[in-house]
This record gives sequence, C-alpha cells and structure tokens, in this order.
Amino acid sequence: MAHRACLIQDHISKKKDWMSEFLPPYAPELNPVENVWCYLKTHSMANEALYELDNLTKSARRHGRALQKREPLLRSLLKHSPLFLRLK
Repeated sequence: MAHRACLIQDHISKKKDWMSEFLPPYAPELNPVENVWCYLKTHSMANEALYELDNLTKSARRHGRALQKREPLLRSLLKHSPLFLRLK
C-alpha cells in the first residue's frame, strides 16, 4: 500500500526513468525466492524434524549456504519465475 501513497507517486512521476508496477499483495509465483524455499523444504530439509526455532534457523541458514555453492541449480530456480531477470 505504501507505494500507492500520493507522496510516493509524486516522487516517482518526477523521475523520468522510474516507473511503478502494482503487484498483487500475495503472488509467490512472482517472487523467485519462493522457488528456493520450496526446493529447500522438499529436498535438503524435507526430513528434518525441528521443534525449536533456534534449530530451524540454524538449519535453514546451513542449507541455504550450501545451496549458494550450487550456481546451476540456483539459476534454474530463478528461470522458473515469469519475471524478466538478467543473469550474468
């Protein structure tokens, strides 16, 4: 909602190379990170039974860091997003 405020719209309208897009409030298909979380939850973290928030946090960080080293996999997860993303 904040980007619909008149103050923000006025600021954006003054910038020639800026534009705003109104996205639905919840659209996981437009958020490439959702594909990463889905992969983690269904693969590397699928069989972990974690009952403490601290343990869940540590596990998510550990598995996320391991995923960082798998660039081809991350690229494939990003390509499943319908957004135009320029990957180097």
